[in-house]
Amino acid sequence: MNKFTPKLMRIIFIISFLVVASSCATKPPIEKGNFKNSDLVELVKLDTTLHLDIRYATSNNLVGQPVYTEARAFLQRPAAEALVKINDELKPLGYGLLIFDGYRPWSVTKLFWDITSKENKKFVANPKEGSRHNRGCAIDLSLYDLTTGKEIQMTGEYDEMSERSYPNYKGGTTEQRELRDLLRTKMEANGFTVYKYEWWHFDFQGWETYRIQNIQFSEIK
Repeated sequence: MNKFTPKLMRIIFIISFLVVASSCATKPPIEKGNFKNSDLVELVKLDTTLHLDIRYATSNNLVGQPVYTEARAFLQRPAAEALVKINDELKPLGYGLLIFDGYRPWSVTKLFWDITSKENKKFVANPKEGSRHNRGCAIDLSLYDLTTGKEIQMTGEYDEMSERSYPNYKGGTTEQRELRDLLRTKMEANGFTVYKYEWWHFDFQGWETYRIQNIQFSEIK
């Protein structure tokens, strides 16, 4: 009789995978060409009014267990500075930016790919190509209410793998769609582009000029 429960087996798998992913046995793709020097900056050090909800440092995520040891968010400096500008533009409207994820080590991208079903692969990046998160040029985010501090309800939940996540989804309430579109308008006016399957995911212009990275948060100076 197997003494391990399915949940325990899943935890063991995740821990084992992360150990392997951080070793020499599993490496990001080799990229050729000239790239800019990485300048990852911690978002809250640029703007303390940015709110963090780093789901991957909790069990409230697609894996069901923490994959980050620290609840922190980073971006390449030009993207981070653009995000601060957007946050300032939203304040007169009564909103602020709520950050779910920024720079993501490549090993975590590989984990997401490996545990995601074939029909839902469009919601995760192929580790053979790397993610724009791995380059420090992608951000997952939403809005929060400045008065209450609470997350704004959108048409779908963060990391929900359904059509409700599409940025052009016609369902939900009028208010949800308007606020989703407000976020998109502000982001796209400041150098970001929404991912076609996720209303919360935005890539910053020039992402291809930075290398894929696999460093952990604790290594970022």
